[in-house]
Amino acid sequence: MEINYDSAAALRALLEEQGLGMRKKFGQNFLINPNIRKKLADALEIGEGDEVWEVGPGLGAMTRELLDQGAHVRAFEIDPGFIGLLHKIFAGEKGFTLVEGDVLKTWPQEAPAPYLLGNLPYNIGAVLLANFIEEGRFFRRMIVTVQKEVARRMAAKPGGDDYSSFSVLIGSAYKVSPLMVIGGSSFYPAPRVDSQGIRLDLRIDIDPAARPLLFYPLVRQLFSSRRKTIKNNLQSFVSSRIMMAEAGPLDIVLPVLEQCGIKPEERAENLTIEKFAELAERLGKYDGLR
Repeated sequence: MEINYDSAAALRALLEEQGLGMRKKFGQNFLINPNIRKKLADALEIGEGDEVWEVGPGLGAMTRELLDQGAHVRAFEIDPGFIGLLHKIFAGEKGFTLVEGDVLKTWPQEAPAPYLLGNLPYNIGAVLLANFIEEGRFFRRMIVTVQKEVARRMAAKPGGDDYSSFSVLIGSAYKVSPLMVIGGSSFYPAPRVDSQGIRLDLRIDIDPAARPLLFYPLVRQLFSSRRKTIKNNLQSFVSSRIMMAEAGPLDIVLPVLEQCGIKPEERAENLTIEKFAELAERLGKYDGLR
């Protein structure tokens, strides 16, 4: 089944012919710019026979790019109408597998792959990436298209307004390389906000899977109240997890901050990923914390 992925009119006609409508809740926007599709696929740097997860294939424009490069694609799609159409479009393609349902629920049951590509829906993009990292599902490389605001948060450095727990989470596992900004006119329907391609390469200078047990919950807590000092947020974190009566939260917090060389009045937005990891590691040495 041949589809003109470069034409909004052709896609509109196809959807009408198939009786399919766009669902805002799924964040559906089709990338109709062929040059950008190729650049995104090329940035993945895959070889013949490589396994790739694709999130949100829609009508299969990026799927086609990947298959043409010789990839074996495992695509995750939630929309029942698109699922039926994708089966027709890629019928007989040995390198294509479709996983039906909500990717947030289905991905844990699927065999790992070294690569991921996705035009991530705005409503789940950050959640999905966070889930992958916190659950230890790491990819050698990911190419994702996200809302420009999300892209800024992913690439943010300490001290900036966009630096957040999400920035730390992403940076703890991946090297972030912003790619092209993609205007609304490159999509059908055209979104009101710009998107951006992001390349994520798994860090090789550390083992992302070896993060201290308390690392992720600690990062979330320390960013939960940005105006509060490290000491106050850390005290709340320790209080919620302390299991011993012999020591109070401050008996733990102040020595740990001193050992890490962090001033009690400092704020989370100024800490590096390495400092978060050091804090989590030192806190983990207290038997009374869970």
